[in-house]
Amino acid sequence: MAIKTTVITGATSGIGEETALALAKEGHALYLLVRNIIKGDELQKRLITETGNSQIYVLKCDLADLQTVKDAAAELTGKLFAINILINNAGGVFQERELSKDRFEMTFTTNHIGHFLLTNSLMPLLQKGQARVINVSSEAHKIGVPQFDDLQWEQSYNAWKAYGMNKLFNIYFTQSLASKFGSTGILAFSLHPGVVSTGFWNEFKGVKKLLVALGRSFFMISAKQGAETTVFLATAPRLDKYNGSYFKKKKVAKTSTLATDTAARDKLWAISEKLVTR
Repeated sequence: MAIKTTVITGATSGIGEETALALAKEGHALYLLVRNIIKGDELQKRLITETGNSQIYVLKCDLADLQTVKDAAAELTGKLFAINILINNAGGVFQERELSKDRFEMTFTTNHIGHFLLTNSLMPLLQKGQARVINVSSEAHKIGVPQFDDLQWEQSYNAWKAYGMNKLFNIYFTQSLASKFGSTGILAFSLHPGVVSTGFWNEFKGVKKLLVALGRSFFMISAKQGAETTVFLATAPRLDKYNGSYFKKKKVAKTSTLATDTAARDKLWAISEKLVTR
């Protein structure tokens, strides 16, 4: 069996870490795109030790700094002939409005625009590898509404609404990839990992923090369980007929009605292209 070359963002904790571990065990050559190189190096050592897979590599890539995204894509282009799997896993919710180095609202840049730039920068390698692009979305997309007149939330910021909008954007992006590049061999999928007990929730304070603690006790699943659908999409054979689909618990799932809006999907792509080339 040929070795799969897999690139993953956000692998140093939670779902991403469990995904990387599972794919390392499967023998994938893993390229970990990380914000924190120290944590990345620690994970690299642990994966090699636990799996015996020495083909684990670490590259700097901070989605809140688009120059590092460009640099990571350029480094991968210089090293690799092709990429078989790209897992856009990193993301976050921010209780207060923050801006990235590029002056993008942080929810927007970490959940959408950084991955938009990364994926398109790697497209020649992805096409050579007949790749699967896997975008980690969320059921939170169902509260998302496209806010094209204020993508940066300058007028009035709401953390959950911003998160929901960007998880909806993950689905739009997936559908656009399938539509635009499916004929070249690209498969694209989005997914809901489940409500997972990870450091993702550490931003919460006060009553919300208490509710998260209760949720961890009663209904949240583990990071390993949360990684199962991503790993399935990265390894299962014969998924071609599901190109562009949204998955939950390793099965195709329904999206919100807004997620089927092709005009909004196309508008997001056009706006994103302008923003990453400004």
